[in-house]
Amino acid sequence: MTVSASAARVHAALSGARARLAARDESVLRCQTAVSEIPAPTGDESRRAMWIASRFTALGLADVRTDRAGNVIGRRAGASATQAVAVCAHLDTVFPLDTPLRVRRDGSRLAGPGIGDNGRGLAAMLALAEEIDGVRIRVRAPIDFVATTGEEGAGDLRGAKAFFAGAAGQIAAAIALDGAGDERVVHRALGARRFRVTYRGTGGHSWAAYGVANPVHAAAAAVATLGALSLPREPRTALTVGRIGGGIAVNAIPECGWFEVDLRSASAVVLERYDRDIRAAAHAAEAAENARRAPGTRALTVAIEVIGDRPCGDVPADDPLVVAAIEATRLIGREADLATASTDANVPISLGIPAVAIGAGGTGGDAHTVSEWYDNAEGTLGLARALTTIVSAAGLVAPA
Repeated sequence: MTVSASAARVHAALSGARARLAARDESVLRCQTAVSEIPAPTGDESRRAMWIASRFTALGLADVRTDRAGNVIGRRAGASATQAVAVCAHLDTVFPLDTPLRVRRDGSRLAGPGIGDNGRGLAAMLALAEEIDGVRIRVRAPIDFVATTGEEGAGDLRGAKAFFAGAAGQIAAAIALDGAGDERVVHRALGARRFRVTYRGTGGHSWAAYGVANPVHAAAAAVATLGALSLPREPRTALTVGRIGGGIAVNAIPECGWFEVDLRSASAVVLERYDRDIRAAAHAAEAAENARRAPGTRALTVAIEVIGDRPCGDVPADDPLVVAAIEATRLIGREADLATASTDANVPISLGIPAVAIGAGGTGGDAHTVSEWYDNAEGTLGLARALTTIVSAAGLVAPA
């Protein structure tokens, strides 16, 4: 990717566009409210996807389609047949289908599940797609606007993985719009590898079958080993056993014992190292429990399943895209906060595609709770920053 002009020159040329975005501020908030009130739990985003698809079509985006992963994609043509810039915002939320989603408003403050994460990102993407219309603002590279599925939790970045795999060699840069904010520039992708470790045995009565290998004992021993591991502070690494279970009664030897592990680091080398440690701990606990079982009883077995794998990586701070995002942040009177996080940008970064994730303006809090809120005070600044970043990446041909 090349930035055809400095972000400062692009920003200056887009003064009319910023004024139009500011004038449409109430419309953007209505859009943010409307999309946030459409249920979209991870894995069941189709209702919200249909709504976004209709908006893409109304905005005149070309080749509006829904792919096999459920992503909604629309293209704004560029002046040249070059690699495209992808602008992503995720559709899904963490809230179950039956969660009440009504948004309440008090002045500039909106409250409701998903209003910031990612109602704001989706509304911003639509506002920017409307402004970069190919007439008032023409760009050199095509821009693919992508509403992705499966960004949250167990979604494991499903939508982003599918889109970027299907667009191999066709994307020059990517910008993910995620939540509120106008300072953070995520250019380091936090990797996350998640495991489910399951031990299985014959089970039996706690007295009559005494001596049978106990899957929960093995699971507990493995968890104790993992809890005692020394983790590096640099790069910051986290290993968390988030769930553990098994058994049917207090007086029964379980047939099954299991636990789930969340491993996070920005270093692929570190992820691989602790992947090996997790597997070694699981197998060592299997061997130890089987060694204690009574003669003639059946050995328990262990299965290790990877239930999530979010890739990691980083884009250098001097990459043109990161520089553009930093400059765009300063041009709205903010200081850029270079950060590490897990977002849709993880996928292109891991593939060697320059990518950043930025907030879409305003402030917010209590994300992933039913008390989530978004405050639109100076929210248009975030839209202005995103506009300058995207147009700098795509290359400005003509503003109006």
